[in-house]
Amino acid sequence: MRIALIGAAGQLGTALSARLTGKLIPFGRDALDISDGDRVHQVLPSAEPDLVINAAAYNFVDRAEDEPDKALAINALGPRFLAETCAALDVPLVHVSTDYVFGNDIGRQSAYTESDSPGPLGAYARSKLEGENLVRGACARHFVVRTCGLYGRAASPGKGNFVETMLRLGRERGTVNVVDDQWCTPTSAVDLADAIARLIETESYGLYHATNSGSTTWCRFAIEIFRIAGLTVDVKPISTAQFGALAPRPAYSVLDSSALAQTIGRPLRPWQEALAAYLNSRGDKSAGAT
Repeated sequence: MRIALIGAAGQLGTALSARLTGKLIPFGRDALDISDGDRVHQVLPSAEPDLVINAAAYNFVDRAEDEPDKALAINALGPRFLAETCAALDVPLVHVSTDYVFGNDIGRQSAYTESDSPGPLGAYARSKLEGENLVRGACARHFVVRTCGLYGRAASPGKGNFVETMLRLGRERGTVNVVDDQWCTPTSAVDLADAIARLIETESYGLYHATNSGSTTWCRFAIEIFRIAGLTVDVKPISTAQFGALAPRPAYSVLDSSALAQTIGRPLRPWQEALAAYLNSRGDKSAGAT
């Protein structure tokens, strides 16, 4: 199978590159800017793919409030161009989306299923939901995969994630303030890549939630990072209001991944296990210690 991987140098793209079998055709932004429709319609067919995976995205949640058109171009129009091209080629498209399509259900305490109505709160979230809708409308053979709290290693420089940020700040400062009223599920890029690899072996097209098992807050996630890494850091819980981010975030965006588990035969492992594996892989010798 020839697989065109868009966003190959990012965290998920790097994990997919290591996991996928067959002929991989990687595309970074320099090779293919998906917001350029003419370029997509020209370049993608020349790669002769049997499958296209879109792991590229505009992920600057706060910055999107000031440049919503840029977020829309990459997160919505780009996926539309990919979907149109895949439909014309009659090949499947995997498009990765986000838990941030939810958020306006105040007081939510149960995990969202694929049938729950979205309610995005900010420009980034709206652009991602629009991308989902455009993909689902333009390409019948689609896998739209929503995930949450993604972290992983990236081939390209400057690709940070929450785990690396916490480790850096913890070592530099010895104390960190972390939001404790936003519930999510941290998800390993390695585990998501494995789920996608298993999903594309099926023809069970549609919308899926894909996260590690369980849920936590960002503050409790940070505490677990330091515990496993063997670092003594004073983690101070704060509220979303105290943090003062420009863009609104969901207070609860835990995703129910049971449909994915049924399709690929098993759920993703608990987020704590995935985190320990990630820390071990980056050389934290104390990872896994109790």
